[in-house]
Amino acid sequence: MVRCVIVSGAKISDYDRIHSLLFNDDFFIFCDGGLEHAVSLGVKPSLILGDFDSFDKNNLSQFGNAETIFLPCEKDDTDTFFAVKEGLKRGFTEFLLVGTIGGRFDHSLCNISALLYLFNRGAEAVIADDYSIMRVTGSRPDGTFAEVKVGECSYFSLMNITGDAEGVTIKNAKYSLEDAVVKAEFALGVSNENLPGKNACVTVKKGQLLLIEVF
Repeated sequence: MVRCVIVSGAKISDYDRIHSLLFNDDFFIFCDGGLEHAVSLGVKPSLILGDFDSFDKNNLSQFGNAETIFLPCEKDDTDTFFAVKEGLKRGFTEFLLVGTIGGRFDHSLCNISALLYLFNRGAEAVIADDYSIMRVTGSRPDGTFAEVKVGECSYFSLMNITGDAEGVTIKNAKYSLEDAVVKAEFALGVSNENLPGKNACVTVKKGQLLLIEVF
């Protein structure tokens, strides 16, 4: 299945890093101000959407005949969240979100919520920024869960975003856990590390945590 890449308007400094994560057959949804990244990323929009409060819609002609959805300024969804829902509606099950972290903290936090929204609907989704990869791990709405292997990174953190997470186990890491409870009021999982020559493994039996791999 082709992956859906959603590009939003937060600052991207390391375009080479983000470009290295892209595939030739990705379906690209550009959200409003995210169009400013199109040339630097070297990709063409498959779909453009937004209320165009941060990109002049008179300049849309430079993107040829790309499908465009015009949204009202007053709405419940941000442009990025609308793009997430649109991607699900079109049948995508794998998502990469870029240009979604930085600048306004409220928008960044909303985009973390979008990861949770996708996770709870069975999709695989990550956010990539200049420094890290973020994903949700834990139990799905049907109660199923899976062990997740941490990639090659300098540090990784497990952050609570939904309330108490139970049955949290971390193996092959500098700081291990066994069947622990991680609460939102205490950031227990910050700046952990893979053991030399190994990849840490994370299991969350109940609840969800945000796994952040820092490079």
